[in-house]
Amino acid sequence: MSIVSLSSQKQPPPWQVVVLVATHLDPKTLAISSCVCKSWLISMSLDQIWQPLCCSHYPSLSTLHNFNNNNNNNNDDSNISYRRLFALAQRASNRRWKPPSKPCISLKNVIFALNIYKNSTCVVSLVKHGNQLSFDKKGVFRFDIDVEQYRRRIPGSVTNIKNGDLGSFDTLGDVRIMWDVILEGYKGVFNVMNCKGKGRFVLGLEGWFSEELPPPGCCSIETVSGLVADLRLGLKLEDGKAMVEKISAGILSIVSWRYLFVEDALRYLQHFLSS
Repeated sequence: MSIVSLSSQKQPPPWQVVVLVATHLDPKTLAISSCVCKSWLISMSLDQIWQPLCCSHYPSLSTLHNFNNNNNNNNDDSNISYRRLFALAQRASNRRWKPPSKPCISLKNVIFALNIYKNSTCVVSLVKHGNQLSFDKKGVFRFDIDVEQYRRRIPGSVTNIKNGDLGSFDTLGDVRIMWDVILEGYKGVFNVMNCKGKGRFVLGLEGWFSEELPPPGCCSIETVSGLVADLRLGLKLEDGKAMVEKISAGILSIVSWRYLFVEDALRYLQHFLSS
């Protein structure tokens, strides 16, 4: 072939160079570069570029895609491009690691009501706004109430303690706890706990009350939340009677055996207070 005939041949189109360069780019750069023009979009959407990326980042999806293609399945699953497959997998991954949204309610919007009964008699009744409670310094949804302090009628609180006298009793089954959370303006009420104690109680130790919490959502009857309302009573002996001295309450995860953080607890409570 003569030199003239060689020089007169048509030169390779620019998109071949683009494809060659694209094989060395990362997914983010490929996505940005494909926005330059239509020819770049076509060049950088080829399966020969995205298939190695899918195999590297999402091997299971890539294997499934290859299986569908090899079996000549004439459905939408086998026609999807590797670029589209990578985008779907990446969005799913981003959603998994996306931080949860901020709760729509805050501690200043909710009111906590705690009632303690000895048999059918209410011996302690406390009503406090969430922002008036002292929560754990690490941001954990667990608060302590010094009942002795509230006997002196703290401003802004509603108390009806009746000295917190539980009298004499042998088992925690004689004591019942009711814990309600009310959304300000009575826009919603959620009963966190309504249970009797279990086991025996020894003065000088804490009496433990717990109740499993329902899962959020309307279609979760057969599922579990993995959360437990936890409340402990500290009693002291005074003139031969058991007196409520301290109340500690929180929401505990039985999966990690840790108390929820305040934001996580509020996010859970809003499912019931906003419905």
